[in-house]
Amino acid sequence: MNAHLLRYVLVVSAVVSGSCDGGAGEGVPAGGQSDRPFVLEEATISDIHAAFLSGTLTCQGLVAGYLARIEAYDDRGPSLNAILTVNPRALERAAEMDANRVSDPATMKPLHCVPVVLKDNYDTADLPTTGGSVILAESIPVDDAFVVQRLREAGALILAKANLTELARGGTTVSSLGGQTKNPYDLTRTPGGSSGGTGAAVSANFAAIGTGSDTGQSIRSPASAGSLVGLRPTRGLVSRDGIIPLSTTQDTAGPITRTVEDAARMLDVIAGYDPRDPVTAFGFGKIPASYTDSLDLDGLVGARIGVLSDLTGADASHEEVNAVLEVAIAQMEALGARMVRMRIPDLDRLTGRLAVSGFEAKVGLNAYLADLGSQAPVRSLEEFIRRGTFHESIRRGLESDQSVEDGLNDPEYRLRLRRHQQLRQALMTAMADENLDAVLYPHQRRLVAPIGEPQLERNGVLSNGTGFPAITLPGGFSEPSRSAPIGVPVGIELLGPEWSEPRLLEIAFAFEQATTIRRPPTATPALHSSTGM
Repeated sequence: MNAHLLRYVLVVSAVVSGSCDGGAGEGVPAGGQSDRPFVLEEATISDIHAAFLSGTLTCQGLVAGYLARIEAYDDRGPSLNAILTVNPRALERAAEMDANRVSDPATMKPLHCVPVVLKDNYDTADLPTTGGSVILAESIPVDDAFVVQRLREAGALILAKANLTELARGGTTVSSLGGQTKNPYDLTRTPGGSSGGTGAAVSANFAAIGTGSDTGQSIRSPASAGSLVGLRPTRGLVSRDGIIPLSTTQDTAGPITRTVEDAARMLDVIAGYDPRDPVTAFGFGKIPASYTDSLDLDGLVGARIGVLSDLTGADASHEEVNAVLEVAIAQMEALGARMVRMRIPDLDRLTGRLAVSGFEAKVGLNAYLADLGSQAPVRSLEEFIRRGTFHESIRRGLESDQSVEDGLNDPEYRLRLRRHQQLRQALMTAMADENLDAVLYPHQRRLVAPIGEPQLERNGVLSNGTGFPAITLPGGFSEPSRSAPIGVPVGIELLGPEWSEPRLLEIAFAFEQATTIRRPPTATPALHSSTGM
């Protein structure tokens, strides 16, 4: 990582300190109708575009500001270890965008010069796609993943690629290539996972927005741990083409952002049919003209939300999370929602034996490696295991997956797929009985795990076992401590029926805007240059 970043230090320093004539500065209006200064930290897509249109910010200045933060806080300072690769053409690409400056908002692309950090299991034709593995460190795919292609077409700038649990196989974000990523709110804790590099990067303001993938809970776990918004969409809403696979049944792709609005703006860009991922055909006729248009400050008025008591804990280790959840419930009620305490009969049994990645992973990874063609570093999972230079934490899972023969015809695999349908039925029956818009629960029953400990009691199963959408958003913080000066973030999760993303975003936006819970981590404060470009 350092080798990728050090090449930027002199360039970034020069751009930030003096050659950013159109950059943002303290006291400089961000937009034509705003007297607020543009500040890099916590900037939204709307903030960035307003500053571009007012002429007070350049794309080069914005990109240089993020690169400076990566150098200051990922390589040095707290050394978050979130970034694997920085795009060597980032500033060059920013200069090209500045040369084609857009002054009319009607003609500005929806993500014009919005710097994105990608989880490094998304294929990029101009950068390595490693899955966090030393074995794949030099692997450059022949084309972009569908989501990456959509982001570029919308004007986004791919700034960097982020660490992840190796091959997305776990929840702590540690890999042979990137090592252990730290949580910027508590450097002794993990950032969740497996998309924890993206989560830490977006939370620490290394980029404006980010992407994750979610097989079990890998978008929502880092969102919960990083006071972020993470959306696992309905299966089939967003293509998985070009993402290193783990489970064709349970893999999803989605946004990790600091605000609900930015998640909606990303979804507007990345949702849609892709013939290379046939399941996206089921989204035909289900995708609105704009998810952003669904956002409503009164979105909680009249909403009926089930509080799923089955997914909370009752031990001392659960007290801080439960306290945050109860406050959030009271806040939603005050904002006009009807909160319905509920249980789903036999939920423990219904949520057991649902994982199917062990039956699908070998077939999926072998197909992905074959698609890399002659440049593939290895040709199969078997060869990957023989190389041996992967993080030890994934060895057991790799060897188990390799031992599976004809997994797609295994009776246990077929049984587990039927169990998915049983859970779908039970969940929809419970929602229909109470006429619910959404179901609420904490994403994780306890605080995110310390480094070196397993990631226990996450609640991603309702979404990953049904294909229903779920959005995680900031619910609050634990009590401050020596290692967590403002506390450890606690995420709450809202789940709805298939294709209910507009309603989930509406509810989440209303809660977010009324409560303004998110606070940036103190370990990565504003750089002097970020308000004086």
